Amino acid sequence: MISLPAALDARMQREARLTFFEYMVLSVLSEQPAHTLQMSDLAARTASSLSRLSHVVGRLEKRELLTRARIPGSGRRTNATLTEAGYEAVVAAAPGHVAAVREYLMDELEPQELATLRRIGAAVDAAIKRDQLDVGSAASAPPETPTS
Repeated sequence: MISLPAALDARMQREARLTFFEYMVLSVLSEQPAHTLQMSDLAARTASSLSRLSHVVGRLEKRELLTRARIPGSGRRTNATLTEAGYEAVVAAAPGHVAAVREYLMDELEPQELATLRRIGAAVDAAIKRDQLDVGSAASAPPETPTS
């Protein structure tokens, strides 16, 4: 049995000459201010390791769909920026991606299954937002002082 991600990947490669993961990288960048995001944040938003992301970004860079630039200062931080060609590629691929998700998933579900899927999505979204709030409040909270 072929999985939904594998089916989406095969279709994206056939129709847009992008892997599903490449499309996701370009898509995430297309939604950012100045179409730029730090590589570690891009890895998190695409649920990828930095190693995998770096390899794929290298391929996209060779195709001139994005660029990488070191961030000045200490540390090994790098930004990825979508090029105009990259933006055009993701915009061109988006309708096919939406059509594939609709065809392979949404059109196959009964109304009660769609309602269940919406509830699952809402629960996952709420959990992610709670986690982001917890991380944000922990980052801004003063450090705890040890007690004896």
